[in-house]
Amino acid sequence: MAPLTNENTRVIDKASLDHADDATAGSTGTDFPCVAVLVPCYNEEAAISKVVRDFRGALPGATIYVYDNNSRDRTIEVARAAGAVIGFETLQGKGNVVRRMFADVEADVYVMVDGDDTYDSSVAPYLISMLLDRHLDMVNARRLTDMVEAYRSGHRLGNKLLSGMVYMIFGNRCRDVLSGYRVLSRRFVKSFPALSEGFEIETELTIHALELRMPIAEVDTTYRARAEGSTSKLRTYRDGIRICWNIFHLLKEERPFQLFGAVFVALTLFSAVIIIPIFVTYFETGLVPRFPTAVLATGTMLVAFLSLFCGLVLETVTLGRREAKRMRYLAYSSPGRRL
Repeated sequence: MAPLTNENTRVIDKASLDHADDATAGSTGTDFPCVAVLVPCYNEEAAISKVVRDFRGALPGATIYVYDNNSRDRTIEVARAAGAVIGFETLQGKGNVVRRMFADVEADVYVMVDGDDTYDSSVAPYLISMLLDRHLDMVNARRLTDMVEAYRSGHRLGNKLLSGMVYMIFGNRCRDVLSGYRVLSRRFVKSFPALSEGFEIETELTIHALELRMPIAEVDTTYRARAEGSTSKLRTYRDGIRICWNIFHLLKEERPFQLFGAVFVALTLFSAVIIIPIFVTYFETGLVPRFPTAVLATGTMLVAFLSLFCGLVLETVTLGRREAKRMRYLAYSSPGRRL
């Protein structure tokens, strides 16, 4: 694969994997951070056993946590038989499961991955090694595949559109906003509020890193089709709308002046367009023949300035919230090998 233009993006090569394997070979020792693999699951009986085995083989010293989200099949039994630590979350939705896992599990490094066996476990040591060596807080696994059944064109297009929205609003340091495979530091996890309920949790994870200006990186990884018998829980249109709404909500929470400032500009332009002809007529004749239009223009301008002041006030509130999250983030040490 050719390297991407983003300076934070890296491509895995064989030498890097060999180095990472050597570095993580002693992960059970006391000089290496505790690693937890977090696997949120809902009806993944067909794939979960392989996911647990593969990550245990790739990360022998890690603890594999499988959190079940009201599965109606044998996901729990299969995962437990494969050697995973089982947890439960009864509130339906991936975001709810991630919030529970982040609250329950204590570790130095967290590997978050879906339980559908679509991600490559063999690159996990390299992702962890990058996080530790470069003292990063998130390494995102960017999905690359030529298999149509693995990454349908509609989902690919939707990911590009949603990622583009995040680029424009929050910055372009992450190209696959919706990836379910990430390595996270402890200070990332313990400073993350996790407000989302469903699949929009990946977007919230990305924006959390961008908002706090955390050191992050992105790595190209293989993405494959689901195991036979496993079905996707993603609903393209429903979840796409929820993710768009979540981005709008996060824009309001994290960039209020941009949002309300844009409303101010739009309303001001509208008011100016409809009031200018009235002013021209007034200067020519001294009359205001379209009084309702004048009232509309005046009311619109008042709402525009109200929006502007709302944006200014909320921007101050957001700054305070961001500072509080930053202080919470700084309460934990930087990720890296213990000396």
